Amino acid sequence: MSSNFSICHDIKLNVSRVIVGKEEVIDLLLIALLAEGHILLEDVPGLGKTVLAKALARSIGGEFKRVQFTPDLLPADITGFNIYDQRNQVFSFQPGPVMANVLLADEINRTVPRTQASLLESMEERQVTVDGQTYELPHPFMVLATQNPIELEGTFPLPEAQLDRFLLKVGLGYPDRDQEVEMMIRFQTNDPLTSLEPVCKPADVSRMQAACRDILVSEPVLQYIADLVQASRGCGSFRYGASPRGSLGLMRAAQGSAALAGRDYVIPDDVKRMALPALGHRVILTDEERLCGADTGSLLQGVMEGVMVPDSQVQSAS
Repeated sequence: MSSNFSICHDIKLNVSRVIVGKEEVIDLLLIALLAEGHILLEDVPGLGKTVLAKALARSIGGEFKRVQFTPDLLPADITGFNIYDQRNQVFSFQPGPVMANVLLADEINRTVPRTQASLLESMEERQVTVDGQTYELPHPFMVLATQNPIELEGTFPLPEAQLDRFLLKVGLGYPDRDQEVEMMIRFQTNDPLTSLEPVCKPADVSRMQAACRDILVSEPVLQYIADLVQASRGCGSFRYGASPRGSLGLMRAAQGSAALAGRDYVIPDDVKRMALPALGHRVILTDEERLCGADTGSLLQGVMEGVMVPDSQVQSAS
């Protein structure tokens, strides 16, 4: 089984040539890729979110597109539009940047909700519809969206329906002192991103994604996932708990975690590892908790601790 995902190790090493000291973040990125999900990167500027997206796209040999979200951005600027060809007297479709393997939606909360919503069909159904005509997106397709959590002026917070489309929400965090020194050494004379070579092809990623869906999730583990999600809905600190899409997302993320570990079955530790990044952005605090500055992650961690972990050992499906 591990041979099906051996390329992941090569991708991780390749991305690590550019991104210093963020092994867990790179792991989560690969897990989302294997699970055919999208990632919301939320952190302060200058931590390498754009570089991370570019490094992933180059490592898988995929096409990379970047959209800088601004208040005047239109849906057609993302999805594409039809233009009239006077010579042939027909309309031809001009693809937008969404027609890529990796789309970086930079500062997604700086554009209006109408434009934000133009990504919903792409993220969920892997297609775009323009003037009644539907166009399939490349495969694999992944959206990496970024937003700055400390600037609120001139921003449009993502609605819950949009947040729910992201498999994981991840923060990069600051590097420590040694990592920062290592980063400066690497970038002192040249940019390692410019010399980064692919280690696989998009078709290889598609095959890994198909294999990831076949990873066994036993009934006790499925019940554990359901118990976690149900507990989030019963928590008094949350106005709304995680949605059914959250249950599916957590299951897919756990499969990705197992795949990255070289297993063909999910264990409870996979679920525990992925619960916070997969569910943290899907729950909504009550007004009281929000005004008190409560931390969603800490509250969700408390919910997890109250849910019984399956005792039975999930065996390989061999």
